[in-house]
Amino acid sequence: MCRNIRVLHHFAPPTTENEIEAAALQYVRKVSGLSKPTAADAEAFAKAVAEVAASTKRLLAALPERGAVRTRDGEQKKAKARWALREAPRRAAKTA
Repeated sequence: MCRNIRVLHHFAPPTTENEIEAAALQYVRKVSGLSKPTAADAEAFAKAVAEVAASTKRLLAALPERGAVRTRDGEQKKAKARWALREAPRRAAKTA
């Protein structure tokens, strides 16, 4: 899974169109292996991004809200905590 694609469901304030489109763009980039399409591929690339974004919007609208509402600040703190756990063995190896 691409680390740049984030959870978008059940946020306060609600997920924005820009966040959905950014996730769709990251997904299409990952799947296609292209960070920037050539001029010949631009139309297919843009269509794929639009279709993924539309599917994402439908999915988010259909999912029931469960558990506590997520906040962007809370998700950022959780990501930093996960990073610290991943990095701890590396830092310990460097000091040993």
